Amino acid sequence: MRVLRSLSLGLFVVVVLAVAGCSSTAPAPTYVTGDWHGNIEVPGQPLAIGVNFTTDGKGSIEVPAQNVSHKQLSAVRNDVDQVEFSIPEFPGQPVFKGKYDKASDSIKGDFTQSGKTLPLTLTRGQVAGLARPQEPKPPWPYKSEDVSYRSGSITIAGTLTEPQTGGPHPAVLLITGSGAQDRNEEILGHKPFLLWADTLTRAGYAVLRTDDRGVGGTGGDLAASSYQDLTDDIGAGVAFLHGRSDIDGTRIGLLGHSEGGYLAPLYASRPDSGVAFAILQAGPAVSGADVLLEQNRLILTASGASPEAVAAQVGYISGLTSIIRNGDLGAAKIYAQQHNDSLPADQRASGETIDTLVTPYMAALINYDPAPALSALRIPVLAMYGTKDLQVPAGQSEGPMRSLLGADPDATVQVFDGLNHLMQPANTGLPSEYATIETTIDPQVLSYVTAWLTKRFPPR
Repeated sequence: MRVLRSLSLGLFVVVVLAVAGCSSTAPAPTYVTGDWHGNIEVPGQPLAIGVNFTTDGKGSIEVPAQNVSHKQLSAVRNDVDQVEFSIPEFPGQPVFKGKYDKASDSIKGDFTQSGKTLPLTLTRGQVAGLARPQEPKPPWPYKSEDVSYRSGSITIAGTLTEPQTGGPHPAVLLITGSGAQDRNEEILGHKPFLLWADTLTRAGYAVLRTDDRGVGGTGGDLAASSYQDLTDDIGAGVAFLHGRSDIDGTRIGLLGHSEGGYLAPLYASRPDSGVAFAILQAGPAVSGADVLLEQNRLILTASGASPEAVAAQVGYISGLTSIIRNGDLGAAKIYAQQHNDSLPADQRASGETIDTLVTPYMAALINYDPAPALSALRIPVLAMYGTKDLQVPAGQSEGPMRSLLGADPDATVQVFDGLNHLMQPANTGLPSEYATIETTIDPQVLSYVTAWLTKRFPPR
């Protein structure tokens, strides 16, 4: 679930240039091109970046830890004596200014963002990808098929994985968290849904994972979508699975992460859903507005913000969600823009960011109350949380989840100590840590879910 803030998450984002090589005997270059990489030495959290310069005077940047890939730079100068660029539509107006050093074959200069300046030296070569030891790699020991099907007027695209053994197989449909996600739910270099699909398919289950609306091969516009639209998409996926002879239609379930933990019960509570079980990873048990208020308070506090700054941000979010809940998106956008304009220039969000805060989709999230759907479930349900989760805090949702599932004959609520919103072993739980943690999902979570599922719906 996204953090609704006008400020960045506190990651000091850096950018790099790229230059082409030049041998010691060749004429001195007049401009630099190619791939370059370096580290912004943010205190306690160095940030690796890569920049590419082209011969036509353009450039792009990669920041693996922030899932920034090939973002175009602006105000690019790649003369050897004047190497400059800025990152458009990014908080804090980041700018680099430097020059090429022939002796060390590097670009040396300063990177400035939000009024802070740090030295940055770029050397030749591409920035290294982040270590992700759990990420599955082909060849797969199971079947993997790209599939598509209709949901109303749009096409949904995804991947279906199945055991090599004969079916029909029990199946799991994965449901992503908030925001536009691809079928792997890729975030900050991690691919949690690829890992879930691999783990559960190896355990004997078919797994369907899909691109969200407007992402990859899926049509539509997520920002304009309602929760009715999104649960209809889940229904289309369940119907697709029911229509296959290799799937056991009596044993199809849902696994939803974060906002997916809202949508899975909402669909499963339909009388004709055809859903046999639901697994909720960090699924909220209180309203969207309440989650946004608490996550802002916790994340700002953990980031070291003053009590006054925390109170101001929570007050802003409270005002914004109140206007949205009253149904006036136009007034909400004006309120958000006025608040943004009141901030110091280096803390203001882009107009694009403001637009994403006030959409029919965000209104659906803010207005949603999960109580009716959760209370109606009478299928096996597993809800799990991490004690270090600052986005969907266990302290806020665990108790209500237990109460709302109280009438369900097979409901389990499990809290894992020391895990964050992605179910990673965490230190502070801040979103800024996600990329720096090599573990994608703690193995104990993978084992726990597999054992819970196998006990109730054993594969053939």
